[in-house]
Amino acid sequence: MTFPDVTSLIASHIRKALDGLGFSVDSFSLEHPADVAFGDYATNVALVVAHRTQQTPRAVADAIVRALPPIEWVDRIEIAGPGFINFYLSRSFFVSCVDSVIADRGSWGRNGLELNEEVLFEYTSPNLFKPLHVGNLVGNIIGESLSRLHEFSGATVRRINYPSDIGLTVAKGVWGIMKTNGNPDVIDDLGSAYIAGNNAYESGGDEKNEIEAVNRALYAGTDERLNAIRDRGIQTSRARISQLCSLLGTSFDKEIFESQAAIPAVTVVQSALASGVFEKSDGAVVYHGERIGLHTRVFLNSQGLPTYEAKDLGNFKIKQDYYPDWTRCVVVTGSEQKEYFKVVIAAICDVFPDARNKSIEHVPTGFLTLTTGKMSSRKGNVLTGESLIEQLRTEALERAKDTRTDNVARLADVIAVGALKYQILRQKVGTNIIFDKQQALSFEGDSGPYLQYTHARTVSVLEKADSVHLAPSTAHSPEHPYPIERLLYQFPEVTQRALSENSPHYIVSFLSELAGMYNAFYALERIADVRDEYAPYKIALTDAVRATLAQGLYVLGIEAPDKM
Repeated sequence: MTFPDVTSLIASHIRKALDGLGFSVDSFSLEHPADVAFGDYATNVALVVAHRTQQTPRAVADAIVRALPPIEWVDRIEIAGPGFINFYLSRSFFVSCVDSVIADRGSWGRNGLELNEEVLFEYTSPNLFKPLHVGNLVGNIIGESLSRLHEFSGATVRRINYPSDIGLTVAKGVWGIMKTNGNPDVIDDLGSAYIAGNNAYESGGDEKNEIEAVNRALYAGTDERLNAIRDRGIQTSRARISQLCSLLGTSFDKEIFESQAAIPAVTVVQSALASGVFEKSDGAVVYHGERIGLHTRVFLNSQGLPTYEAKDLGNFKIKQDYYPDWTRCVVVTGSEQKEYFKVVIAAICDVFPDARNKSIEHVPTGFLTLTTGKMSSRKGNVLTGESLIEQLRTEALERAKDTRTDNVARLADVIAVGALKYQILRQKVGTNIIFDKQQALSFEGDSGPYLQYTHARTVSVLEKADSVHLAPSTAHSPEHPYPIERLLYQFPEVTQRALSENSPHYIVSFLSELAGMYNAFYALERIADVRDEYAPYKIALTDAVRATLAQGLYVLGIEAPDKM
């Protein structure tokens, strides 16, 4: 069954009333009051009109209310305070909502805003030849959730990983393996080798020159020993990242390596040099971003090698060749690359003019630190994605050992990932993240495990109801809606807002409130009680909450276990 879009319905009638009264308003708010005593919707439209017409807000509000016809699903309309207009939804609306969620549980919260859109989502994109960095971990979690939000809106999403397998970072690691006698088949040795190479490079002198020579040789591909070390390290790193992505619930449609992008990069830049997009400067090839209010960046260095900027052009060309019908291209990386991507996107639009008619966007992510500061690990005094996940898995295993499941290790992984994702996604994308491990793993509010536990509780209640032969039904409901019903119907609005603002934190907040309200409902009500005339309705409501939690957790990339 189709769930009514009551928000659009009310807004449409308000605009018609304004037109009939001769009022002209560009925009007004239609929001859910924090206190349901002031209705399910409230609008400030009368205050906006009064400001323009120099009338009193109460008089304008009274005129608008009198001009409004009966609105389907709206029980009554009242004026409050200085002129706010409040709308109270009918009991039948909330019953219809519960029916809709149960009937369309697989599509609940979805919309068709992006039907026929093909969105390329590039995220994670780690530097290989070393452990996964925490920034890549954050990018993976945010990128996966945003990808699912676009799929929720009907888009075809292509997930792309763009790992760096060539360049100075890899050269530092290869040089470090040789100096430390490390094993490129061991991920910890790769981490130690990179630290050694990076320290040597930053100290300058002969060692820096040696690393640069390794870098040139790797690009040339002529040194068999260096190539072999690089290949083994890349294979080790890729295998580990594949395991971590599987744990995080991410699988990519396409993997484009930086070494692949380097091949078309030089040709693309040189061709655009002839057309005036780029210019030569001190032996290098640069893009002068100042002419459009940006800054200059080098695309080919003085040695003729492609920089990251040029390889991003090559990467874009490969993506476009694979997916020529794309309509939107999104890249998720750290916020420190914000200015970098402004230049790169401008250069892409100059080199590939057709891209100007499409959407190319960089979504910046914030930095993650622990409440205790940086975490010391065997790889150095660095917060790595791998070490963070491992610590969460260890602690989650301890907390999961007393749960009702046959596979404690699997549940521990589910809890650890849920804890991690919740803490990252609970804040607006782009803001810095303070990660509290103890809070993250808590089973009591404001955490991923709390949402997972609440989902498992709804499953348990439904199983208990089935055991006493109580089936969900909305045929007989209480006279007044339960408080949780006044929140449940807002889920589709929340998913749309999260999509439009590239911020899953709205879903996190909604689910946390929903879980809290359900647990309060569970504490106050006898749900699976055969003696209660409203038990079938309470069971239906529980099923609707279960479906909503499952859908919302899916968008966040968090598994919803049936038992905890």
